[in-house]
Amino acid sequence: MDPVQTPGMQTLTAIIPATDRPSTLARCLEALRAAEEGPDETIVVEEPAGSGPAAARNRGAEQAVGDILVFVDADVEVHEDAIRRIRQRFGEDERLTALFGSYDDAPAATGVVSGFRNLLHHHVHQSSPGPAVTFWSGLGAVRREAFLAAGGFDAERFPLPSIEDIELGMRLSAAGARIALDPSVQGTHLKRWAFSSMVATDFSQRGVPWMLLLLETGRPSAALNLGWRHRASAVASLAGLLAVAGRRPRAVAASTAALVALNRSFYALLLRRRGPAEAALGVGLHAIHHLTGVAAAVAAVGLSVTRAGPGKRLPLRRRSRGAGGGADRGHGPRGRA
Repeated sequence: MDPVQTPGMQTLTAIIPATDRPSTLARCLEALRAAEEGPDETIVVEEPAGSGPAAARNRGAEQAVGDILVFVDADVEVHEDAIRRIRQRFGEDERLTALFGSYDDAPAATGVVSGFRNLLHHHVHQSSPGPAVTFWSGLGAVRREAFLAAGGFDAERFPLPSIEDIELGMRLSAAGARIALDPSVQGTHLKRWAFSSMVATDFSQRGVPWMLLLLETGRPSAALNLGWRHRASAVASLAGLLAVAGRRPRAVAASTAALVALNRSFYALLLRRRGPAEAALGVGLHAIHHLTGVAAAVAAVGLSVTRAGPGKRLPLRRRSRGAGGGADRGHGPRGRA
């Protein structure tokens, strides 16, 4: 639909990257159509096929006419009130630059790994409301003017799904932008996870790039998955692995107890939503998740030293003005809903 301009009101454009022809796109669009005070414009970026989500979102932003860009992943069904809540937050606070929400606690995919991974994301975001120094494009919104001024997502650095949204949030925050995490803005995640895809994503698509970004900026972060509780859980998981290797059952039990104590609210969520069996398996999956993060940190440090040399730090690259930058400036086809 085309946006209807009303004096004094800000318009919203929903942008959905769909260059991989996702089977969930129809459900995503249907949820947006059914939303209360839905978006004034919806742009689905489907071309060129196979291009990354960063480039696709940039292309949609170039074509958008709305004041607020609402990024929604094609495997997310927004709740009926999600768009209304976004519209309300930006209307109430003219200094707010961006906000993002959370997955809900009822992921659509079945299976132990899918339940664990989707509920973990939900729990992390639900536990971190308020001011943020990062961004999330699964269900996040940003003022179009600020997005374009920042240069949009870094599609050159992140041609595949990665931490392009985190990096954008850090750039916006460093420039003085106000970003908020609003856990009441929710959507249902439709993604099905396998154990292999979980580990690969946590290591190569998120863990290593995120740590490299922190090393480049030189700014420590306690945002979301980098809070003290998560770091302590990583230490407990590593201690448990070493205890297993050393065949020290008491140390294994102590490490497991520490992990459970540190994350009792998350495991209570797993128990409540998935039952005792999946909650118990979730403790093991959580330990693997943290161990993957430790491995990613070690790999990132090694890569950083190799690239920059000992004692040097790569600067955070500045993005040029314009949402796409370079090869991403061209206008690709868009779909409207």
